[in-house]
Amino acid sequence: MTRLTQTEANARHVKRSDYRSCTVAFIDCRTPGSHLKQNYSIIGPGVTSSSEQVINLPEAHGFNIGAAAMPAGITNNLHIHFTAEVFMVYDGEYTFRWGSNGENEIIGRPGDILSVPTWIFRGFTNTGTGEGWVFTALGGDNTGGVIFHPEIIREAADFGLYLSKNNQLIDTTQGDPVPSEDQRMAPMPDEDVAKLRHYSPEDMRARIVATSDRDFRPAFIDAGLDGCGAESAPVIGYGITQNRDHVARIRNPHGFSMEWLRLAPGQKVSAFALAEKMVVIPRDAGLRLAMNDTGDVAVDLGRWDTVSIPAGVVRSLENTSDAVVEALVIVSGDHQKRPQFRDPAIDAAFAKGAALDAQGYVAEAHLIPNYGLVAE
Repeated sequence: MTRLTQTEANARHVKRSDYRSCTVAFIDCRTPGSHLKQNYSIIGPGVTSSSEQVINLPEAHGFNIGAAAMPAGITNNLHIHFTAEVFMVYDGEYTFRWGSNGENEIIGRPGDILSVPTWIFRGFTNTGTGEGWVFTALGGDNTGGVIFHPEIIREAADFGLYLSKNNQLIDTTQGDPVPSEDQRMAPMPDEDVAKLRHYSPEDMRARIVATSDRDFRPAFIDAGLDGCGAESAPVIGYGITQNRDHVARIRNPHGFSMEWLRLAPGQKVSAFALAEKMVVIPRDAGLRLAMNDTGDVAVDLGRWDTVSIPAGVVRSLENTSDAVVEALVIVSGDHQKRPQFRDPAIDAAFAKGAALDAQGYVAEAHLIPNYGLVAE
């Protein structure tokens, strides 16, 4: 198993106060109605077009975590991604648009998660009353850049902005030379826009997991142990749940899984290891993450913090607050993950009649043949 020092753990804990915004991340940064948006790159190599973007933890994870904040009425304009893009609304109300001209709409509110298919134009506007906050997850380490809507590309040129063929922002107001046509990204031709994938509002509604849609159930082998019993609610793909009745609403490959984790006051998840990298983003303060077999290294997570746990590190989670804590858990890979709980939890669960079947799901211990081999 991999061990972390306290210094290493602290470096992987990105506090909300550590996030660094960039106001010139994309080509629409001077477009009226979009000029006040702030873009954040938190984990992964990043997807920005600007060299000014600060990335808190640029280590490759197989996915990227970022965020967007903008005042009421400000828009993130229509653009295309080549890998999965997921919006996780943590604060405010956002109207998400998609289609060749953004003709379709759906509303996202705190706790809602929307997965937008690849190769369609998408954008969003803060239609609430406050600043708002949306975390984003993009599949892959290299996301391939961004294609903005033709009208945005044309309008940006009026403000001295262009995109190079390798997706870097060219700002002629800062002394960059005007690129020749063969050096810059041209607007997508109308005939290619017309060929883009079509998703109806009904199609997209199947790709949003609203707060009311979440299916929280006991998640792990330690559910019956004193002080345990944390629940999870799948959102995307095969996560770390050990409950065979859990089925994510969104199941197409993203390069990562996503699920909500919920702990009551004083509740914990017993120590386990995981073969994949795992990121946790709490909605609420009060979640303590302890690491290593001895739990000698720990970080206390604040509201909207982000923490990355390397593969192979033993970790446990505990709600140290007097209120329920919810957090998003994002894990690399589209496959089913297999949490490896430590022997004390496995043995205690077996004593209470619970075991893991050959697929890694909780079952009645007396129904499992040769339990000792299955538990290893």
